[in-house]
Amino acid sequence: MSMPRIVILGAGLGGAIAAFEIKAAVGDKAEVSVVSQGDTFSFVPSNPWVAVHWRKRAAIEVKLPPVLKKRGVAFTGVGAKRVSPAENQLQLNDGTTVDYDYLVIATGPDLAFDEIAGLGPGAGFTQSICHIDHAEAAAAAFDKFVENPGPIVVGAVQGASCFGPAYEFAMILDTELKRRKIRDRVPMTFVTSEPYVGHLGLDGVGDTKGLLESEMRNRHIKWVTNAKVSRVEPGMMHVEEISDDGSVKTTHELPFAYSMMLPAFRGVDAVRGVEGLTNPRGFILVDKHQRNPTFPNVFALGVCVAIAPTGKTPVPVGVPKTGFMIESMVSAIAENLGALMDGKAAASEATWNAFCLADFGDGGVAFVAQPQIPPRNVNWSASGKWVHLAKVGFEKYFLGKIKRGESEPFYEKLALEVMGLRKIKG
Repeated sequence: MSMPRIVILGAGLGGAIAAFEIKAAVGDKAEVSVVSQGDTFSFVPSNPWVAVHWRKRAAIEVKLPPVLKKRGVAFTGVGAKRVSPAENQLQLNDGTTVDYDYLVIATGPDLAFDEIAGLGPGAGFTQSICHIDHAEAAAAAFDKFVENPGPIVVGAVQGASCFGPAYEFAMILDTELKRRKIRDRVPMTFVTSEPYVGHLGLDGVGDTKGLLESEMRNRHIKWVTNAKVSRVEPGMMHVEEISDDGSVKTTHELPFAYSMMLPAFRGVDAVRGVEGLTNPRGFILVDKHQRNPTFPNVFALGVCVAIAPTGKTPVPVGVPKTGFMIESMVSAIAENLGALMDGKAAASEATWNAFCLADFGDGGVAFVAQPQIPPRNVNWSASGKWVHLAKVGFEKYFLGKIKRGESEPFYEKLALEVMGLRKIKG
């Protein structure tokens, strides 16, 4: 009798650590393989630094095949065209198929730039830091910008669920412009679908509202909240500011010489529209054990998982899936697969806590939310130059963890250390 086949779809922050942790949990009781688009892990939290040349691409990437091979995990880098859960099969982009007994979906999101006219890199007029390719393009655009500075608009559009990087990038741009001694020539506006600065899709954590508003005032960054971007034209962003009753409070025409706007997310093409697997936006439906209710041999983790918003807001705001939360999903799935290999029931649940280090180049804000959705047992935030140092240390640690193929969870230990000591050891 052949061993069960566990296939992990995706090799980003969640998929990569899932490969190591699941293999450690199941050992020789199952075959573990990864299907990914490309063969490289890229540390997405460093993309804001790439966009201002504080990091080079090579410094934040790791080739996965040799690392996975050492851990006994097979790898395919052609990507998946379609998931067929009724047949327990993946259709790959090269026309081949992969059969599985258990599937772990960790694809991350599809970036919905097309939902707003003129948004995004390529055919649009704004930059992105969601992907390393985008970050490099944003860096090239920034080089042209500094030759002829003008207004900057940064933020996150309606339906976005990842706000931390937008705040990071606004502050990092401010820091870099000061270093170049041209900040005085660059009016900056932060545009966000959040109902208030520091909401973060979480209804705030600790005093993130006060901390981030103060940071923006100190840096002379204006902001527009409850913002709905109607369209983007070359050098001009058209924004509607929405009232609590859903009516248009006022409109803004914001000129820009450089803009980075985070898009809304949706499920990737390979899963979107598969009945019973996803919600209308294409996010994977899961129960408290990270299993799909319709197809119980399918698990999911990370940004691709469907999570209801924290509450109604005038403009749609999604819920972020931070690294801490993703890691807890990975651990739960690994434990559940290990139990299933032993003929036991899947009983582990993810903690769904949130931990974030938002680097501002010369400082930053950190927060811990346990659980992520209010009411919480821990609701903590703090700021200072130590956050920047912690983020640098975290980048070094996490990339080393991937290179070594380590499966030990890390975020909870880091969160406790940051709350207690405000530093990262080693």
